[in-house]
Formats: sequence, C-alpha cells, structure tokens
Amino acid sequence: MSQKIVITFCLLFVSLLVVAQQVNEPKDIPADWSKPYKPFRIAGNLYYVGTYDLACYLIVTPQGNILINTGLASSAQQITSSIETLGFKLSDTKILLTTQAHYDHVAAMAAIKRSTGAKMLVDEADARVLEDGGSSDYALGGNGKTFEPVKPDQLLHDGDTITLGDMHLVMLHHPGHTKGSCSFLFTVKDEKKTYRVLIANMPTIVTDESFSAIATYPDIEKDYRYTLQAMKGLSFDLWLASHASQFALHKKHKPGDKYNPAAFIDRAGYHKSLDELQNHFQKKVGNK
Repeated sequence: MSQKIVITFCLLFVSLLVVAQQVNEPKDIPADWSKPYKPFRIAGNLYYVGTYDLACYLIVTPQGNILINTGLASSAQQITSSIETLGFKLSDTKILLTTQAHYDHVAAMAAIKRSTGAKMLVDEADARVLEDGGSSDYALGGNGKTFEPVKPDQLLHDGDTITLGDMHLVMLHHPGHTKGSCSFLFTVKDEKKTYRVLIANMPTIVTDESFSAIATYPDIEKDYRYTLQAMKGLSFDLWLASHASQFALHKKHKPGDKYNPAAFIDRAGYHKSLDELQNHFQKKVGNK
C-alpha cells in the first residue's frame, strides 16, 4: 500500500472518529451493506466502486471525477481502495452526488468531502436532511442524526444538468423514498458504442405508517404516484440503481468477469421492478 493511500485512509478514519459519538447509525445493518465487492468497469468511463449491496459509482473525466453515493460511514476506506485499485485517485474527485439522503448512501460523504475538497450537489428537497444528518427525515430521523451532516455547495432541481469535462448528467427529481430522491441520466461511450445510462433511485416504500399519518411529509402519496409514472417513461440503454440487489448486479456480473456493458441493458427487469413497486404502492393507498 502506497504512502499516499495510507495517508488518505488515516484522514478519513480520523474524520469518522470525530463524529462517531454524535451519530446514531442504526445497529441492525444488513451484512451485505458493508461486505466488500471488487470494483469494475461498467461501461465507458463509468465504474462500480460500492460494496456488495450499496451501489457507489465513479465517473472519470480528464477534468476530475464524479462520485455518486458513498454507502455507510465505514465504507469510506473501501471506496478509496476501490478507486485506487481501478488506477484512479480519490483526490481527483471534484463532484459528489447522491440518489437519496439516507445514511446507507451518504454516511461517508462528509469525510470524503473534507479529504477531497469536492463540491456536494444535492436535490433541493433533500438539502435539509443532508444538513442535519438525517434527523429531520420523515421515516428514519426519530433518533437524531444517522450520519454526519453535510452542507451542500449547490442545490439541484428536476432537469438540471451537472457538467464536468465532457460529461453531462441530467438529474431527475424522483421523490417519495425521500423528499429529494433522484435519478441520473447520462451518456458514456467506449471504443465501440455509446450508451445512455440511467442510475435509478427505485421508489421503495420505507414506512409502515399510512401516508395520511405522516404529518412531516403531506405530499408523500402524490410524490410516489408522480415518481412511479415518470420512471415508466424513461428512455435508456443501461440501468443501475442505488442498491446492487435492485438491479440484480450479482446475476449480471461476477468478480473477474470481462468488460460487458450489455449485461446491464435489461429493460424488462427495470419494468418488472417498477410494476412490483407500483403494486406495493397500490396496496398501501387502496383504490384511489
């Protein structure tokens, strides 16, 4: 391990220790959320650098890199190692994004932001939750902070474009799971083809309460209904999601597999997942 990697690990570790006693990360965390997974090239300049189930994505450009999601607080070292394994540097990260402001996707964001100086861009509707460490989240905020707070550098709105070098990511506002859940649509290319990629934040329902009982999120039912409809009409070549299990990563890719973007086409799987989520939603709201 190089001296630079060791120093980066140490900085991230110290950053996490500083806030460890201030954050109440849930205790019953699935083992797959922290289980290591070998990083790999998905398509073109898009790479998987997450854990076995918490999906994190690296987009590489000559002007710096974009990191989408960071997993748990303990995932910071794994992400750093994965990026280095692929031949890149965490320090080249210029933009941080997330598909949702829940601890399983942003808990290492503050530490990585400090160590890289990257700019944090977030859907405006998730900005408050990001800034207060999840304590105001309608579903998971009952016990205070679940991750270290992060102050966004820029707020995003539906249809906004995030640009770095020759990469242009369109943010799609897909609320419900959180108030500012979002997906990203962009194009990558390799030596043979160009691919339209969707990183989808699938609208799973995270509360057992009836929607009408959630006073802190009065538009939740309307938002879920909007998101489910909007996601059905998206056009793309490859699709991914916030959790590896949501897009069947482990059936489509095994560690050591050769580069194969076509494994992630699977439009049928995407619509099957949306249909299942639609059915869950309908059962919850009844015949409205």
